[in-house]
Amino acid sequence: MAGPYPELFHGAWFLALLQGLLAALWSQVLRQPYWWLPIHALFLPTAIALLSLQLPSWLYLLAVMLLGLVFWGTVKGDVPLFLSSSAVADAVALIVEREKAATFADLGAGVGSVAVPLGGQNPLLLVDAWEQAPLPWLITRWRCTKLLNVRVKRASLWSCNLGRYDVVFAFLSPLVMKQLGEKIIHEMRSGSLFISSSFPVPDWEPESIVEINDRRKTRLFCYRLQ
Repeated sequence: MAGPYPELFHGAWFLALLQGLLAALWSQVLRQPYWWLPIHALFLPTAIALLSLQLPSWLYLLAVMLLGLVFWGTVKGDVPLFLSSSAVADAVALIVEREKAATFADLGAGVGSVAVPLGGQNPLLLVDAWEQAPLPWLITRWRCTKLLNVRVKRASLWSCNLGRYDVVFAFLSPLVMKQLGEKIIHEMRSGSLFISSSFPVPDWEPESIVEINDRRKTRLFCYRLQ
């Protein structure tokens, strides 16, 4: 692509980098979440780099299909895939044991980073893993083949009735925490516990905050329902 038109190609690179820089600066002005900065800055340069490789068109279709299977629910208002660390799963297991919980829900379970080890360690605990995206759901379903106490549900977390659970865990997004808080107030029983990984519920005072010594320095915000 660059061979016959080197000056045009180099000019396109300059414009792409300039556009990315301006887009990133504008996202700062609009106070968008920090993760939008690299997306704005790198989108157009990445597109030009891929065009220069002259890859077969079916590869792009395959990439779109895989992304759709992983991030299926985002177009309908759900959140992207976030993976919890093993340290988070261990901390949640300790909380569940302390609560003497009989039922547990993982909202947006992903590939089962929390639901699978928790179900394996606690055979008497009923675990419901809610995941809408097809590929993460399929992976979690496969991982739970021998865990009879774990039910993997392919459905949106918003369709889940939280009233049946002693402990509910979520690792979602700050954009949905206010809405999720309203759902929790209306559905969860008095005395039950909600655990949010990384993102607090706005204007709520947590009963406790658990500091996790993992790569993200995760914090678990624990809320007791009154």
